[in-house]
Amino acid sequence: MQKPPLHKSFLNAFRGVFFMLKTERNFQIELLAFLVNLFLIFYLQLSGIDAALILFVSFAVLSAEIFNTSIEKICDFIQPDFDKRIGFIKDIAAAGVVLMATASIIVGILVYWKYIFN
Repeated sequence: MQKPPLHKSFLNAFRGVFFMLKTERNFQIELLAFLVNLFLIFYLQLSGIDAALILFVSFAVLSAEIFNTSIEKICDFIQPDFDKRIGFIKDIAAAGVVLMATASIIVGILVYWKYIFN
C-alpha cells in the first residue's frame, strides 16, 4: 500500500483532533485548561522558558488523553462486552493521563507561583 501524500497525513491527524474535540468530554476540559494557560502566559508575561514549560505539559496532557482514548477504542473494538482484563487495561491507560495531569499541575504551581505572589 502506498503512503498518502504528506498534506493528506496532516489532514488525517487534524481530523483525529477534531474527533476528540467533538466527542471526548475530558479532552474538551483539558483543552479549556490549555486555553486558560495561553491566556495566563500572555497576561502574566511569562518568560520564554516558563511559557515553554507550561506549553509542554499542556500538550503532554492533551496527547496523553488522545493515547488513552485510542487504547479505549481499540479495547472496545476487540472486546465489546464487559471483561475485567479489558477494564484493567483501560484503567492503566487512564492512570497515564492522571499522572501527566498531576505533573502539569505541579509544574503550573511552580511556574505561576512567582508571577502571582511576587
